[in-house]
Amino acid sequence: MSEVSGKAWDTALFKRVMQYAKPYKLTFTITGVLVVLLAILGPIRPWLIQYTIDEKVKDFDAEGVLHLTLIMIGILIVEAIVQFYQTYWANWLGQTIIKDLRVQLYQHVMSFRLKYFDRTAIGTLVTRTVSDIETIANIFSQGILVIIGDILKLIAVIGFMFYTDWLLTLITLIPIPILIVATNIFKKTIKKAFQEVRTQVSRLNAFVQERVTGMKIIQIFNREKVELSRFEKMNKLHRNAHIKTVWAYSIFFPVVEMLSAASLALLVWWGTKSVLEGLTTPGILTAFIMYVYMLYRPIRQLADRFNTLQMGMVSSERVFKVLDTDSFIEDEGVEEKGKLNGEIEFENVWFAYEGEDYVLKDISFSVKPGETVAFVGATGSGKTSTINLLGRFYEFQKGEIKLDGVPIREYDLENLRSNMSVVLQDVFLFSDSIYNNITLNSNLITEAEVKAASKRVGAHDFISKLPDDYHYDVKERGGMLSVGQRQLISFIRAYVHNPSILILDEATSSIDTESEALIQQATEVLTEDRTSIVIAHRLSTIQKADKIIVLEAGRIIEQGSHQELLALNGHYKKLFELQFKNEAVA
Repeated sequence: MSEVSGKAWDTALFKRVMQYAKPYKLTFTITGVLVVLLAILGPIRPWLIQYTIDEKVKDFDAEGVLHLTLIMIGILIVEAIVQFYQTYWANWLGQTIIKDLRVQLYQHVMSFRLKYFDRTAIGTLVTRTVSDIETIANIFSQGILVIIGDILKLIAVIGFMFYTDWLLTLITLIPIPILIVATNIFKKTIKKAFQEVRTQVSRLNAFVQERVTGMKIIQIFNREKVELSRFEKMNKLHRNAHIKTVWAYSIFFPVVEMLSAASLALLVWWGTKSVLEGLTTPGILTAFIMYVYMLYRPIRQLADRFNTLQMGMVSSERVFKVLDTDSFIEDEGVEEKGKLNGEIEFENVWFAYEGEDYVLKDISFSVKPGETVAFVGATGSGKTSTINLLGRFYEFQKGEIKLDGVPIREYDLENLRSNMSVVLQDVFLFSDSIYNNITLNSNLITEAEVKAASKRVGAHDFISKLPDDYHYDVKERGGMLSVGQRQLISFIRAYVHNPSILILDEATSSIDTESEALIQQATEVLTEDRTSIVIAHRLSTIQKADKIIVLEAGRIIEQGSHQELLALNGHYKKLFELQFKNEAVA
């Protein structure tokens, strides 16, 4: 879409936006009818005033003046009612459409591979999902329908003017060609300005989101002044982008006012002369003065409406760019086995995040149901990459991975992941209650089951001492709890979902010794009678594993039990001795 430019690009993009109005065709049609009705009602009043002055006032017909006045009041009341419903339904349509679009966008984003989030700033996605989509609503509530109404009103006004006095109309419309040129220049200028505004808003949101999230790092390293300076520069760019729009407005609106005054001056000059010469009537002159105001007001409003439409189109381009992103895992699997046995087999697996820069090279190993397998190795050796492939969070390029003898790509993705639970080193908790963080709002898990699991894992004591115990709000990212407490909650979360395969990604690497004892107890509970994969930082926690796999630079260099690897007198033994030597010194 970004390669398409000019009018064709705008048309294609606009047609795509309008596709979202199809389910609400009736509402759109009704709103359109109300818009047309408003366009017709407006010019009737000047015509009635003209008739009143020329036919009733001239003949001193007070009763006739009263009747026509009542008719005009009635038209005003009808116009007000129509305006109310037109505004209500237009805004209802806009909000309903973006509700559907926001759900579609959010659902699409949730299906993306983790690779997409590695490359995309979270603040940018927040901008697309919230503020950009909100701007799209204005296409329907303040944009296309209202623009059509303003254009129809212009046509109706000019039609009434020509019908009444074609020569006076031509005199009045002399400044219009200049206005058309000015409007076209304004249109192009304001479009570029609003594109820059949306770009700067996105950058500013991404910057603020990242810095607020990483505030601890900023304060630890005394980077407040540096980050403030960077923020001031970005904020200045944001301001300058808005000033460009203000500059365009500040030139265009005075031009419209000047041309409106010029039309009125020409009207008064020629109209007065015509009245004195008997070529026209005072009623027509009065009506034309009203027509001039009715003519230029929609033109000025059209500029505003067009700006609104442009902002919506710019935002829709950004939203559709995300919707057009093909970064989701293709879920073509149909195999659904329910509860898996937990047999895992890697056969000559190769994996790269980019191109052929492989981080896993010819990985082969097998895990029997109920076994515990541990991965050890230096940072960057490929431990976490291995477990990411198992849940298809990333896709491998060569080889095969099987579960219970079936290639994982043949499984239905939801069924595959429902058989796995992962406990990460960096535990993420939502700003919600402990209960909801454990169940993840599943209706299939009861509070009684959560409490029973907490007692088995060893977390019930600390949870019950909190205000509101299991309904205690842990705040953003679980900030009200310690690292060890957050880790225990993640263990309960994994336990209550009863997975066939449990994955522990360095779950004890960043907690204190006291918490480690609880985590170790929880680990024994979780790994009981289920296939478990453990990425270990502390080798003392994996000595009981059925198999230990040693990785280096993406390759398996050793595998066996703890005693077998020590007997090899190889890489594992060096790691083991070095770690225990360091712990002894500490």
